Formats: sequence, C-alpha cells, structure tokens
Amino acid sequence: MNQATLELDRPDADTIDRTGFDIGWDHAHHGLVPPAELMHAETPVCQGWMAGRAVFSRRAPGTTRDIRLWLQLRLLAWRRGIAFDVRQLTPSSLAQIHVGSCPVLRLPLGGLPGDASAAVVERLDPQLGYVAGQLAVMSQQAALAANGVDVRAAVRRARLAESAGEPVSGFAAAAWWRLAALRSFATALPFHLAARLPLAVLPPPCVHLVNAVQRLQARVTLQFTAPGWSARAREIAGLLPEQALRHDFNLFVGALVPRLLEAGPGADDQRRALEDAWLHERVQRRWQHFVLSLGETGVETLLLRAGAPGTAAVQAMRPVPVRLPESRPPASGGPRSCATMPRRLPPARPRPQPAAARPAR
Repeated sequence: MNQATLELDRPDADTIDRTGFDIGWDHAHHGLVPPAELMHAETPVCQGWMAGRAVFSRRAPGTTRDIRLWLQLRLLAWRRGIAFDVRQLTPSSLAQIHVGSCPVLRLPLGGLPGDASAAVVERLDPQLGYVAGQLAVMSQQAALAANGVDVRAAVRRARLAESAGEPVSGFAAAAWWRLAALRSFATALPFHLAARLPLAVLPPPCVHLVNAVQRLQARVTLQFTAPGWSARAREIAGLLPEQALRHDFNLFVGALVPRLLEAGPGADDQRRALEDAWLHERVQRRWQHFVLSLGETGVETLLLRAGAPGTAAVQAMRPVPVRLPESRPPASGGPRSCATMPRRLPPARPRPQPAAARPAR
C-alpha cells in the first residue's frame, strides 16, 4: 500500500467528511494524535489518521508549535462548520502573525491554554472563515470580550466608558477603541464611518485592511515609526492636488508629531505612542477634516499615486481576495511570506513517462 493508493480511498461524497479525513491524515503525517473523542472508527478524522499512520508512521517530520496551531485551528473550524483556507493558511504563514503582547489589552501573551493571557487566533470578521488577511493573535480574555461585539458595538462601549469615566464590561475606553479598530480592518464600512474611526491600534502582522481610507490612515501613521518621517510626510503632502488639502494634511501632522516626541526610544514605545495619539481629540479632528475634504475618490487616487514606481512614499495596500480550495494541497511545503503567498496553486506538472523499452537483440 502506498500514498497514491490511499489518496483514491479518501471519502469525497461529503465535503465535511473529506475535510475531517484530511485533518486526521495530517495529524498522522506530523506524528500527532487527534483528540480522544474523535478516535472512533466511524469518524472521518480517525479514518484519515489510521490511513496516514500506514504511510507516515516511520517518517513523520518534527512537530513545531506552528504545526500544532495549524492543526488545532483546522480541527476547530471543522467542528464548527467554518471554512478554512488550507492553501494560504499554512504553518509558515501562521508563524508570521504571532505577537508578543495582546493588541487589545497590551498585556504579555503566555500561559496555559484557557488562561486569560493565553494567545489565541481570532477572526476579525466572524462572518468569514479562517482566511488569509483577517486573523490576529490576542489574549483569551480579549477574545472572550470580543465575542459577539462588532465594530459599532465596540464603538458604543468605548464612548460609554469615556462618558462614564470608568471601565465598561471590565475594559477601559482605550481597549474598546482598539477592539473597534481591529474589527474595522476586516469590515467593509461606509466611507464617512471608516474616516471617523481612530487608529487606536496599528494593523497586526499580515492583516489586510478592506477600507481604503484606513489603508491611507495606517500607512501615513507608519511613516512616523522610522527616521526620516519629515521628508516622507512632505512627499505625501506634495502628492495632494490642492494647496488647501496640503495645508490640512500638515495641520494633522502637526497634531500627531508632539505625541510621538514624548514617547520612549524603543520601537514598541513609539508604536504605542502613535496609537494613543489617535485617541486625542485634536488628532482625530485634524484627520477627519483632511480626509473628508479629500473624499473617497481622492483617497483612492492618493493611494495609487503614493504607490507609483519611483515614489518613496508609502505603497498602497490592497486586500487580497481569498478563494477556498477545491482540492487538498500537499501536506508540506516551503515557507511563504504574507506578501508572497500565491492566490492559487500553480498548474500541476505532467509526470515524466518511462522510456520505451529497447527491443532485445
């Protein structure tokens, strides 16, 4: 029996059974055992695991934290009937979304599974499946608070905490603003609403922003995280079509920079200072006046001009459309970065045919 033969025996009458079989197969491939409650002969996970054991029992590769996370997320998605994009979400791509602290509560991540500080992978838009570009790592405590809370609900709680001067549902106003920003990154919003949201947290690694005005907001803010920000800000201002818009942009920069100058020398200190600056009324007011005067079409045009060849200003970041696979990809592959993950698999190469046998003399 070989792997090619087992491929033909995989169930394909039902998509969920096929997915469960593949999950069990990959557990065996990496030398892991699925949860005990799924190890019954009639479950597709157990069937896939037993079939995989016959092939991989003696040559299972080493298991890493990212492989375990990859299998755990796939199993969680399968149990809940949630789609999981196995083409773009690989152990290598999941390794790139790890962060050291919770983006909502700003507490160090760690601890055992189930602890308040344990790191969990959260879908920024719960209406979507596990797809590239909309996954972020946060603490278990933040993930529980985010359950059932969309952008508008998080904004309402942030404003309520601000007006009351005390936490709401255990979170301060800044934490609710950060959660609202995270949710908004993966939620298509009307232009005027997205333009009024403070960038209370910078986009986590590999998150794709679906709203153009927030892509501009994030990319402008990131210009101030490295030396030479003054020249880059002047270049962005030079791309604006009118003197009035350039004046409004410079006023926004003048409101943002003093908060940055008060931060410590560390990169984390500067990022948090920029995030906190967005919660200042003057920064928000200057940004809204500028970007609402620029308009939705003007924002798109500025992103295109800033991303033109030869422009040192920030590149436009556009969401990558994700398509769920129609067939199972190979179980292993080389590492791929978030920016270079292919949107579809390359066409399969034809297998070489054996040469014709020479006639005997």
